[in-house]
Amino acid sequence: MKIVVIGGTGLIGSKLVTRLRAHGHEVIPASPNSGVNTITGEGLAEVMEGTDIVVDLANSPSFEDKAVMEFFETSGKNLMAAETAANIKHHVALSVVGTERPPGNGYFRAKMAQENIIRASGIPYTIVHSTQFFEFLGGIAASAAKGEDIHLPPAAIQPISSDDVADAMADVTLGQPINGMVEIAGPEKFGMADLVGIYLNRVNDPRSVVSDPEAPYFGGMVDDTSLVPGPGARIGKINFENWFATRPVKV
Repeated sequence: MKIVVIGGTGLIGSKLVTRLRAHGHEVIPASPNSGVNTITGEGLAEVMEGTDIVVDLANSPSFEDKAVMEFFETSGKNLMAAETAANIKHHVALSVVGTERPPGNGYFRAKMAQENIIRASGIPYTIVHSTQFFEFLGGIAASAAKGEDIHLPPAAIQPISSDDVADAMADVTLGQPINGMVEIAGPEKFGMADLVGIYLNRVNDPRSVVSDPEAPYFGGMVDDTSLVPGPGARIGKINFENWFATRPVKV
């Protein structure tokens, strides 16, 4: 099969491309650098020719509320139009656990808008909801920094490694569309503030993490149900200790 991976050169995309090629498929990693731009529409019609499956891993370069909404709405509409014209058989999208119960931040609202565009397209689809990646722990810390202190909520999270995400995405891509959503998560649950504190200690970051129930997560309030999967989620194999021992991102 011919499979186009939008965002195929990124953290998850590059791993997914490798896995799908190992199964013998023709896989095209598409990005603006390769002449495929979901915002302008450049290259979409051409790359869709003869394509069976499209995987959308594109992400907004900005998390500002208006910018992220414009990105996912524009990208989603352009992509669905091109896929409809090409009669794509399966659209797979990576989203976030909790978009259906948004904590009030703009990124979650934008991802829900993207999902709604997919559902309304008429193209057979599968949406994968993932928990936060271990690789983004540094970014979570940076988003909540106030001088030498990092204020984060104690809310439960169940982070997953990028390798486990890529494995799950490969399985979903090569499976049948379910016209619904599946959840994936890591094998361990933590308090967000606790885990970020452990992570910073491991990377010799001297900043202190303050566990603050009133602290927002990327602008939205969260509790112990906001960011963890429900029953039936696919659980990854790599825990924090094993991920950290071989982590691909040195911070």
